[in-house]
Amino acid sequence: MTLRGLFALAAPQSVGGQAVIEGVMMRAKDKLAIAVRKSDGEIVTEVRPWFSLVVHPWLKKPFLRGFPVLMETMVNGIKALNFSAVQAAEDDEDDTELTSWHLILTMVLALAAALGLFVVLPHFLSVGMEFLGLGGDVDSLSFHIWDGVIKMAVFVGYILAISYIPDIRRVFEYHGAEHKVIWTWEEGKELSPESTRFYSRLHPRCGTAFMLFVLVVSITLFAILVPYLLTFYSPENFIVKHLYIVGMKLFLMIPVSNIAYEMIKFAGKHSKSLFCKIMSWPGMMMQVLTTKEPDDSQIEVAIAALQCAVNAEEC
Repeated sequence: MTLRGLFALAAPQSVGGQAVIEGVMMRAKDKLAIAVRKSDGEIVTEVRPWFSLVVHPWLKKPFLRGFPVLMETMVNGIKALNFSAVQAAEDDEDDTELTSWHLILTMVLALAAALGLFVVLPHFLSVGMEFLGLGGDVDSLSFHIWDGVIKMAVFVGYILAISYIPDIRRVFEYHGAEHKVIWTWEEGKELSPESTRFYSRLHPRCGTAFMLFVLVVSITLFAILVPYLLTFYSPENFIVKHLYIVGMKLFLMIPVSNIAYEMIKFAGKHSKSLFCKIMSWPGMMMQVLTTKEPDDSQIEVAIAALQCAVNAEEC
């Protein structure tokens, strides 16, 4: 029987997750569960409702749902990270979590940092290539080739750089534990460190694959749409022109995320096809960097999170 066949028979519901500080967050339907290993070795769990922005019927339609899903995932992820940071801290005197305003500010700063690093910086480095005589103007294909190459280099370089931070490496280990436990769940095996440790730490539905789809779609869409839109309006001032283009790129991240979301949904639904395996391969390879092999104690935490997510009433 194929893996998907096993999944259909064994797993009553699809699950997803995220590594947090000394723990794992798992989602099942409209619930999420966070499990964190405290400094004294105790595993603390908490079940919460999944905060959703996809409430209007129109936002559930293909090619419209991707961006709100991305935003709600960020909200739930930041909340889970904050909870884990509080629980994992050795000093329990200050155990308050982020207020709503702090959460909004954190989201804004996180979005600004991501867009600045992966949209704004590559654009202006590509402008530098034009000055060096290695590329053309923004309406040329060479500009967008440089933009894509730099964007990929920044993404891979960023992952490589943070992987050397000990605390981030711990998060990557919990990321690996999350994937191993989800594989075990999908194949209907016993949820224990013994039965889980031999599964792959790579998973085709990982958010790393989604980020790669976002990068690929943005490169393609920018190369097509930016020159086209410049035919309608192109400021003569050099600085104003490029600020205008960067503004366009930031706005285009909404359709980019919508398209990327449908791509990863399609790849997951038709994972047995050769085409989808080829689509998923780069994301799987990136997970070699964003996941590390966990130990049994980390797998135990991921199991606790998954069990609470699917059996919320028992936690």
